Amino acid sequence: MAEKYPIPAGELVFEEEIKASRFITVLSHCSSEVDLKSVLTDVKARYPGASHYCWAYVAAAPDNSVAIGSSDDGEPAGSAGRPMLATLQGSGLGEVCAVVVRYYGGTKLGVGGLVRAYTSGIKKALPTLPTMLRELKYPSCLCCDYAQLADIEYLLGKHGGDILERNFGGKVTLQLQLPKANLMELNRDLATLSQGQIVLKFDKFE
Repeated sequence: MAEKYPIPAGELVFEEEIKASRFITVLSHCSSEVDLKSVLTDVKARYPGASHYCWAYVAAAPDNSVAIGSSDDGEPAGSAGRPMLATLQGSGLGEVCAVVVRYYGGTKLGVGGLVRAYTSGIKKALPTLPTMLRELKYPSCLCCDYAQLADIEYLLGKHGGDILERNFGGKVTLQLQLPKANLMELNRDLATLSQGQIVLKFDKFE
């Protein structure tokens, strides 16, 4: 599974007319099926009365084959949703969805024509879609003395770690997340700080 991958940093709308039908492609960020439903609801409100609202999404890393989905929304089977999904999967983008709105113009396109029409806007819009880098981070926890807290917070920031929760008792317990690739260097710095007393491990990689 990819540890780093680009994701949409915003929405992009692309519109074109193909044989009198109006096709509006909306590309957006999508990290779950719930996100997809929210985007779809918004698109339907913005473009009411269309013939079809076909969609596809990849809600995780680009190579994830589970968190995906698509719909032909009444178009002939395999003519819209699946080709749209294949186009998204081939883009190298993660956490992305596409909704293609069609206002029927009276000319039938045939299955091959529909495949081309429903993927055309995605292919043309993807190169100009604003993106940002997503780096997967994994959960862990760490206990330290109060006197060490400021230095450890600095080291976590230096190595891309995020502190999710601080619990103050006899010692400080930090719930955190960190990119897998940064674990070794962070542990080197922690060993220097704590004379080898603090070693970080990932919860799911024990």
